[in-house]
Amino acid sequence: MEVLGPILEIAHIMLDPIAKYFKYHRGVKKYMMILHKKLEELKCRKDDIESRLNIDLLQSGKTLKKEVQLWLDGACKIISQVDSLSKEVGDMKYLSRAHFGKKITVMIKVVDEHHRKGDFVDRLVIDAPTGNKVTLPTTELVGKSTARRNMEQLWDCLMDDSCRKIGVYGMGGVGKTTMIKLIHNRLLEEMNKFDNVIWVSVSKFASVTQLQDKLARAIGVCMPENESEMVRAAKLFAMIRTMKNCVLIFDDVWEAFQLEDVGIPEPGADNKSKFVLTTRLADVCLRMGCKQIKAELLSEEEAWNLFVEKASLDVISPHIKPIAKEVAKQCACLPLAIVTIARSLKGVTESCEWRNALEELRDSTRGHHDMRRVLEQLKFSYNHLDDEKLRNCLLYCALYPEDFSIRRKELIERLIAGGVIDRMCSRRAAFDKGHAMLNKLEKACLLECVMKKSEDDKQVKMHDLVRDMVIHVNGISSRLMVKSGMHLREIPDGNYWTEDLEMVSLMHNYISGIPSDVSPMCTRISTLLLASNHCLTMIPDPFFMHMATLEVLDLSDTSIEALPNSISKLGKLSALLLRRCAKLRLIPSLEKLILLRKLDLCHAGIKEIPQGLEMLFNLRYLNLHTPYLEFLPCGVLLKLLNLQVLITFGASKTSKVKGDEVACLRKLETFSGQFYNIHEFNIFVHSISTRGREPDMYFIQVGEYHTVTFEEEPESFGKHVKLVKCFIGRGDDELVLPNGIQSLDIHDCHGVASLCDISSLNNATDLRSLEISKCDDVKYAFRASSSTCFRSLESLRLIDLLNFVSLSYKAGAAALPNDMFSNLKSFRIHRCPNIKRLFTPGLLLQLHSLSVIEVTFCPQMKDIIAEDSDESIENHSIDMKKTTNHPMLRHLVLCELPKLKSIYTQTLHCDSLQVIEVFGCPRLNRIPFSPSPVPSNLDKILATKEWWESLEWDQPNAKTAFQPYFKNCIPQKLKFKNRSI
Repeated sequence: MEVLGPILEIAHIMLDPIAKYFKYHRGVKKYMMILHKKLEELKCRKDDIESRLNIDLLQSGKTLKKEVQLWLDGACKIISQVDSLSKEVGDMKYLSRAHFGKKITVMIKVVDEHHRKGDFVDRLVIDAPTGNKVTLPTTELVGKSTARRNMEQLWDCLMDDSCRKIGVYGMGGVGKTTMIKLIHNRLLEEMNKFDNVIWVSVSKFASVTQLQDKLARAIGVCMPENESEMVRAAKLFAMIRTMKNCVLIFDDVWEAFQLEDVGIPEPGADNKSKFVLTTRLADVCLRMGCKQIKAELLSEEEAWNLFVEKASLDVISPHIKPIAKEVAKQCACLPLAIVTIARSLKGVTESCEWRNALEELRDSTRGHHDMRRVLEQLKFSYNHLDDEKLRNCLLYCALYPEDFSIRRKELIERLIAGGVIDRMCSRRAAFDKGHAMLNKLEKACLLECVMKKSEDDKQVKMHDLVRDMVIHVNGISSRLMVKSGMHLREIPDGNYWTEDLEMVSLMHNYISGIPSDVSPMCTRISTLLLASNHCLTMIPDPFFMHMATLEVLDLSDTSIEALPNSISKLGKLSALLLRRCAKLRLIPSLEKLILLRKLDLCHAGIKEIPQGLEMLFNLRYLNLHTPYLEFLPCGVLLKLLNLQVLITFGASKTSKVKGDEVACLRKLETFSGQFYNIHEFNIFVHSISTRGREPDMYFIQVGEYHTVTFEEEPESFGKHVKLVKCFIGRGDDELVLPNGIQSLDIHDCHGVASLCDISSLNNATDLRSLEISKCDDVKYAFRASSSTCFRSLESLRLIDLLNFVSLSYKAGAAALPNDMFSNLKSFRIHRCPNIKRLFTPGLLLQLHSLSVIEVTFCPQMKDIIAEDSDESIENHSIDMKKTTNHPMLRHLVLCELPKLKSIYTQTLHCDSLQVIEVFGCPRLNRIPFSPSPVPSNLDKILATKEWWESLEWDQPNAKTAFQPYFKNCIPQKLKFKNRSI
């Protein structure tokens, strides 16, 4: 009997797979019937949803929700997969029945699950925006008379009711897009004739479906991908038909198309609309029935004047001038070529260099075809770059899709990973080098600057002609394959994968998979970019078998679930980018990738760190910011001594690090992570202070895990520390702050009674931002006897302080140490239930740099500025006189202060005041700002109409003076409750 048990167990282990095999083998037919039944149910639900959408979209002028769009796309994908599976089953061999039986059962579950997700209870649509009212960035017109004549001719046509379709044509680089952008912006400024101006960038050859997609994005609606062109056109037609007095601008059209095929109503007297296009081909205007306007080249005089301006030849020697004129002539009066080449010669003073430039330029312009001539002009400028690294930088820009705005930081990261930027002493030096390179290319007009709201979000864009030229120059030798942003659904066939290939970009496509038998013979490849193929779920193991030279592999923003084992054999790989691969669960061993310098797993789906990570001693960049990672094993960091960037914060609540491990990383420049406690944090701080070098940027949390708004980009961290549920006091573990700390958040901590306890810490005087929240020990901000000084502090936030009653233990101007907050610009107090008064006149006087005051959800607050009873009559009169003028205040926010009676009993003169927001303050019946005159920078007063009408005014003309700035707004409590303050 003792022997029988193990034998039965072995038999069970052996027979169970066999039983499953025969079950799948016999059940293929039955499973297919179930699958088709489930699929039919899915199709019915899809049809029902589309029927509802047709009614809502056509009659209501709505746009479908993104979740509905996602479900419809998923349904179409599943239907396609089932169709493919059915064909495979029809052709299957007898011995493969079990394999297909299992595959069918898996698909049944997929179909059933997607059918369940399609049970939308709420409405399928939301309100769609009307028109595009965004001012487009552009440059000034070049060639004043010619360009102005072209522009005014176009404007006259737009104002002429008999002219409905207008086509602007001309050579590439002649300034068509610049002119039409200026027209677009002018139409936005003068909206008395047209209500909507819609801009669509077509960019080369586009199918009807692609045109529909671009138009839908421009008017703010979503279109199901797999609908017929006719149905999509009907929906767009219905949407645009509701937009009367509309100007529709299509830029860079390469083929004529029928407006009705796309879904554009024919412009006419009934809709008072216009259609404008720009193209390089006059035939497009003719075939589309447009009134033709030719964008003329510059005159020779204009071309020379422009060349002189861009090459800075205000003072030119007689022996150089004739050569320079010949160079300008070679630009063929084309603005793009003139600007590009002139700037490439800026600062050249030797005649020999000018003669050499002229000879090279003449040599590069052989041939008569207009487009070839333009490309050759640009090629000259490209070849004239004095650094091969700059040409390589342009090559990386060309790997992105056409008309793509590239974030500078992302591009520089690629240049570092690809070796375009040489190894520098620090990452900051490498980024400085990258920005300098991009600045040079912008100044040479080979890249365009795309300005954003913040300096940290600057972008660049490559002109499509420059991109064509770069690809042409580098693609001649078959070393380059660029098919980014081309709507590919499968990888290019084997003819494209040559042995000479060095760089491949298939970014921003719809590639869903790679056939299992594909194994490109690319023995020289160094860069492979497959990022932003959101449908890509699998890469077969043989795919990388013959790519031993691969150095940069980017699979970011894909749906890949597992990396193939062949990744482990890419011994020359220096950068592996898996950012936002949320479905990624399996990574093979990385121990043999000893040359790897960058590993980006930000928001990847892994639950444990890759095997062999500790062997990557050359690693410089490691990003483990992913919520799925369950823990970070001790000792791993001790072996990664060359790390310059380490990001572990946000990995999980349990992924904390020890101070001594991080302290060993002596080359660390950027760090984001969480320490167990103040003791571990102090070990780290002592270590970096004793070696004399600290990280340039860090985001550190100490104590318990607390969710924060986290900046993913390492170059945007600043120097930030957040303490959560720690004891900040005297003793062996007294908190030590790093040198140069900029921002400190203290959340739910003990041992802090006032700002004095913080200012006594070393390096606290360097703080620029301070936030204290949920610290019940805090009653006052400072004491009269303290020597507290926060001269560098610019932002102070007090949040959820239950026992906080006053800024000062002893009220009055004298209670504030001299220059304590001399640089404070922003003060916010939120959910402090016991404070009744914020400032005294004397206290506010000393806060002379304060520009933002925000007071929200303080139920006992009665006065924002009020005289204190302890102040002497003499001091009171002085303070009153001084505080009547606060020149820096720009923004005042008062929200949910039910007992607030007064902002200030006297009159305040705030010339810089721009915005006043008042909500939930029913007892406040007066605003203290003088109407004589109204603050010159005032932009708006946001409040409810009921509150506005209840106000009492000191002067009879005051309401009339402020009325134009008042904007009736419905109270948005959630806006203030959830505002990140």
